[in-house]
Amino acid sequence: MKPDINVLFAEIERLRPDMIELQRRLTALPAIAPESGGRGESEKAAFLEEHVRGMGFSKIERMAAPDSRAPSGERPSLLVTRPGRDRGRVLWIMTHLDVVPPGDLAAWTGDPFVLREADGKLYGRGTEDNQQSLVASLHALLALKNLGLTPAADVSLLFAADEETGSTYGIKYLLDHFPEPFRKPGLALVPDAGEPDGSAIEIAEKSILWLKIRTKGVQVHGSIPHRGKNAFVAASDLVLRIDELNRAYARSDALFDPPVSTFSPTKKEANVPNVNTIPGDDVFYVDCRILPAENLDGVYGRIQAAARDVETKYGVSVSMETVQRESSPATQASSPLVSRLTAAVKTVYGVAARPVGIGGGTVGAYLRRAGIDTAVWSRIDHQAHMPNEYCVVDHMAGDAKVMALLMLEDA
Repeated sequence: MKPDINVLFAEIERLRPDMIELQRRLTALPAIAPESGGRGESEKAAFLEEHVRGMGFSKIERMAAPDSRAPSGERPSLLVTRPGRDRGRVLWIMTHLDVVPPGDLAAWTGDPFVLREADGKLYGRGTEDNQQSLVASLHALLALKNLGLTPAADVSLLFAADEETGSTYGIKYLLDHFPEPFRKPGLALVPDAGEPDGSAIEIAEKSILWLKIRTKGVQVHGSIPHRGKNAFVAASDLVLRIDELNRAYARSDALFDPPVSTFSPTKKEANVPNVNTIPGDDVFYVDCRILPAENLDGVYGRIQAAARDVETKYGVSVSMETVQRESSPATQASSPLVSRLTAAVKTVYGVAARPVGIGGGTVGAYLRRAGIDTAVWSRIDHQAHMPNEYCVVDHMAGDAKVMALLMLEDA
């Protein structure tokens, strides 16, 4: 029997006080990475596991990555699963447990780890990034359970560690060391980005290529530059050659903003400390955001070829180090996930959501590389990492309704 959406939405509204209280408890347990001066996710994960069991969910798996820097010696993630009518498929909703440090405490109007409620908003570190979606996903599943509704497919809520500092102890570790749950055919929602009106469904990410480029010449006194080899001048020539790639790669894809690949020299390390020395060593960095249709090896090869030309022209040596390289396939706009999510957003918010691509990277890329169609969506006010971060309660409840519809599929 088709569920009554009004009854489902009323149940989620009834759960609003519970959602706010869970936000309060989670905010008081700051899960900050050791490299950012924190203790990791263990305390938050332990509380959440007990809380979820108290809600009546029994299928909970704790998956931990070892990390000697954390007082507990590990970085736990939690997987909460509720069986569906079709046990051969799974709907993933992946959120993260960790938060970033509060930053300048003087910029906050109160304690970042004591929830403050005002004007329909919940203030505190982590309330939007990513507790809004974590709490919404959990209470969407609870609403179905309370009403005796069985999801169309298995629903797996993944509360992952270490999203904020690279996912080495989070989804990367899980895919390598706990691969079994991810082998079942499935779709995934990562509600960790979006727009204030909920209109953007991210289905593709540009490939990322970050390079550290070092130019070695010969250092001499500034009065005799002809006896040296100016590494800074050679590097500057290479910077301009790399900038030319912005015009050489003319392919365009309207899914993205900007719709083209971008090649941006960025960070510059200091070379010599005084004006009257010709630098023999120079280091700069390049941030390349490349359309998925382009070949990363080809991009690297063109930059390498430009470096060889600069070596010949100036008599210097140029070395390149890859700082980061990430790519993932796109989720097709025709994916059932996108159509169901579009319909659910329209039902709940009255908004015609559209598929988009982004230049940044998300954990959705790891799921896509694992063969799981993934969409990144939520309704947020872009409060991540901000002082006085807040979550809009209406967004939290509304997103829970969208997630509940995704779980049912036929609602």
